Amino acid sequence: MVMEGQQQQEQQLPKSRVAKVDSEESWYLFVTQANNQGCPVFVHFGASWCVPSLAMNSFFEELAMTYQDILFLVVDVDEVKGVASKMEVKAMPTFVLMRDGAVVDKMVGANPEEIRKRMDGFVPSFRRPNMVD
Repeated sequence: MVMEGQQQQEQQLPKSRVAKVDSEESWYLFVTQANNQGCPVFVHFGASWCVPSLAMNSFFEELAMTYQDILFLVVDVDEVKGVASKMEVKAMPTFVLMRDGAVVDKMVGANPEEIRKRMDGFVPSFRRPNMVD
């Protein structure tokens, strides 16, 4: 019964809208489900050894609270090399915004202001109206 509960939980998008991708299979599961639900996906590609990438983790969590209709994924490039390679991630941190399975924007580097500006331009309708910068 516990295993059934875990399998059902894995098949649903996470309620927090922030998930750590730990395998290529989980990557495809999250992206496919988001596409089926018409949900944009914002991915933070980083590495545990990359200080700028680690510094962006709290900002990424803040974005997830602001843009609640977007699925936020975190991918450690050393743990899930196949996904990082497929997405052509060459530097950390790299942020990728996807809609309907296609990359619509890619940002390299830790610049919170630029990321927020691009997010605001791409998904103004997803932003919670009571949030103030």
